[in-house]
Amino acid sequence: MELNSRGISQDVRELGTLLGNILEEQTSSKAFETVESGRRAAIEYRSGERDSREPLIAELEGVSAHNQRVVARAFTTYFELINLAEEQERIRTIREGSHEGTLEDSLETAAEELGEADVETVRQILDDVLIEPTFTAHPTEARRKTVKSKLREISTSLETLDERLLTDKEKGQVWQDIDAEVTSLWQTPQVRNRQPEPEDEARNVQWYLENTLFDVVGEIYGELDDAIDAEVPGDIEVPKLFEFRSWAGSDRDGNPYVTPEVTANTLERQRSLILERYQEQLKRLSGVLSQDGSRVDAGSEFQVSLEHDHERLPGTARTVEQRYPDEPYRQKLKLMRERLRRVGDVRPGGYDEVDDLLADLEVISKSLRNNGAESVVDAHVDPIRRQVATFGFSLASLDLREHQQKHTDAIAEALEAEGIDYHELSEDDRVEFLTDAVLQDEPVIDLSDTAELSDDSARVLELFDSLADWQTEYGSHAIDTYAISMTEEPSHVLEVLFLADQADVIALPEHAGIDIVPLLETEYALSGARRIMGSLFENDAYSQVLEARGQTQEIMLGYSDSNKENGFLAANWSLYKNQRRLGEICDDHDVTMRLFHGRGGSISRGGGPMNEALLALPNSTVTGQVKFTEQGEAIAEKYANPRIAERNIEQMLNAQLRARKGALDRPEEDVRDEWVDAMETMADAARREYRDLLESEGFVQYFEQATPITVIEDLDLGSRPASRSGERTVEDLRAIPWVFSWTQARCILPGWYAIASGVEAYLDDGGSMETLQTMYEEWPFFRTTLDNAALSLSRTELEIAERYAELAEPDLRDRFFPRVANEYERAADLITEIGQRDQLHTRGWLGENLERRNPYVDPLNILQVHLLDQTHRTDIEERTLRLTVKGVAAGMKNTG
Repeated sequence: MELNSRGISQDVRELGTLLGNILEEQTSSKAFETVESGRRAAIEYRSGERDSREPLIAELEGVSAHNQRVVARAFTTYFELINLAEEQERIRTIREGSHEGTLEDSLETAAEELGEADVETVRQILDDVLIEPTFTAHPTEARRKTVKSKLREISTSLETLDERLLTDKEKGQVWQDIDAEVTSLWQTPQVRNRQPEPEDEARNVQWYLENTLFDVVGEIYGELDDAIDAEVPGDIEVPKLFEFRSWAGSDRDGNPYVTPEVTANTLERQRSLILERYQEQLKRLSGVLSQDGSRVDAGSEFQVSLEHDHERLPGTARTVEQRYPDEPYRQKLKLMRERLRRVGDVRPGGYDEVDDLLADLEVISKSLRNNGAESVVDAHVDPIRRQVATFGFSLASLDLREHQQKHTDAIAEALEAEGIDYHELSEDDRVEFLTDAVLQDEPVIDLSDTAELSDDSARVLELFDSLADWQTEYGSHAIDTYAISMTEEPSHVLEVLFLADQADVIALPEHAGIDIVPLLETEYALSGARRIMGSLFENDAYSQVLEARGQTQEIMLGYSDSNKENGFLAANWSLYKNQRRLGEICDDHDVTMRLFHGRGGSISRGGGPMNEALLALPNSTVTGQVKFTEQGEAIAEKYANPRIAERNIEQMLNAQLRARKGALDRPEEDVRDEWVDAMETMADAARREYRDLLESEGFVQYFEQATPITVIEDLDLGSRPASRSGERTVEDLRAIPWVFSWTQARCILPGWYAIASGVEAYLDDGGSMETLQTMYEEWPFFRTTLDNAALSLSRTELEIAERYAELAEPDLRDRFFPRVANEYERAADLITEIGQRDQLHTRGWLGENLERRNPYVDPLNILQVHLLDQTHRTDIEERTLRLTVKGVAAGMKNTG
């Protein structure tokens, strides 16, 4: 059976031809020839037909500013289209693998592995697992929303061509639609003309939740139900296994534009969106449940529920009785829709809790099953029930986040009026003061009294003052987590507890309305995990919070800043070690740990395949609950297309179910002492080399001159500033523009630098290559770490990177580029030797991807270097430069 009528080569060829035709129509023949000439020259150099890039460089530098802009737009648009072709190819692979039963990390293979355990163990695994993808508003999405909308229309048309049997006339009509969209895309500005606001970012996240994820949830659970029924004996009820969270509109760390008004608007919009979707679903269900009440006995439980609705909504009840006189299910559904309309309304009768809506759906399900309509329940009611259980009345629960220093300063300023010099207190005295303040009944500060406070401190108190109102209005689950950036002391956590207590969000011992989440991201914090968490678990006040929150502690690990501080290898080892240490600390205090992995889209910031990452976690940390950030362009790549979104969640579920089973079977994985010793040696040496590079005199200047960081800082990618204080230091620069800059320069240093130095230090110390090869074969952590580094090495192009290096002052270039290039060459050789393979990467698709993309990224890099080298750029040159950044990002499929 042929599932598809096309292939990626045909998609790429026909889209490229269409773009060429449009380019010729929309621009001059001179501009079109420049693009074509550049394209051919780049391909010929990559294929070995040319010995030098110099003719290409000379041509691109010699054309007019107008035609340079056409070149940048042409290659940027090409990548946007090719990304769609590759997306469609991925869908083909998924469909074919599903049809042939060859998807290794499917729900079916997870169910097969669960089937090896007894029924009670399977139930425990399912009860333990909860996966929480958390969408952030970090500024890494380089595409405009308008552009994404057009691309989605083109994607839908490609899917139609591929999967539907069409006449020639129908195919012509589809291509006419694609032609129109690509023409419109060409005429649409690629670069934003204003910086997005926090509410824009929140709407962007909400789009994926509302338009993609909402629709695939029911399908995923249905497939898992079927898979488990086929493999596990007995009646297994699959509980809620995943939910979605968001930082968009609530993450305040470094973003002064996220105000209480922004958060309130985000909460209101999310509730409105999800209630509208439920009403649509119930209206659709009403079209199905047209059973005749005179022939079907709905049952006493259903009748009682319906009568209660009549009492709540007598006016609506009279209307539905007249409209649906003998159709009890339609009467019930109409009343349920009215109750949804009244959620948050001044009128009575609305649902108070999402559990009430779930109860109504369960009443309908039982009644239908009792009437032999199980298939109707499975096909139409259960998917809605799963959607409601997943999205609640909030669409996605919001996490708040702020830097610890802001809490410290706000408390100090507020306490100054009470005659307390909080800044001068020692850590022990702060802990004692905060604990006593929380445990006493009387408030210590007035959160509404901010007249004498600085703007930053007033914002902190205003936030906590608003939090209680938000939880009252939208429910505590709508906004119930508070992450603390740069946590390094127990007092940093207790400060948030104190502020929440003053706001009555926490009232011990009975009520704790938020999870307080320390974000451990510096080496000092990670190595001091026992000092921080142990002190909190033994604290008189905090232990009561834990008890009220079910003895569960969420702990966030910062991948981005850890990498920027320590380098790739040392950061990965530190995170691995400290995850195990955190697991031990929580076990010692009988606390269930939920790790929150602050991963970015790029390899250096914790990115990479999520299913592989979940399976590589230490067994002792796999409690079943796991949370991780989804950022920037990774959100679009994973969740824009419903089929890819479904596959992405399927892989997460597969990995986490298997990982939890593995943790129960073997609480501690077999990690040999010699492996640990090897990693210690490698990580220490790698960290020294990495820090020596960053701390070398002139390196910051080299980074500024040899990458487009100054351009990136001015791009309107997100609402948050690129640096914390505006200073030019690596420490002050946020991790995203740090990685983005190196990616643009095709030298993805944060994803591999110092690995060679680390491995060579181990070998020089008496270690063996055979041991490293065994570690790679048998230790998922080590294998995943090296494979991810190999991905970054594969995407690095030293010849292009050298052109960027030539932008730097000669002394800086001569000092730093050879050092970086030498580390690259050694790392590439060592990783291939350790992995016992002939090429860097292990993924066949990546080689094809790079071969298809590299010749088209090269002209954009060459043009970008030329424009960066201009002392004074005209307005059109400035716009072209910014466009090359967008184009390279599209070509690399990665920013930061």
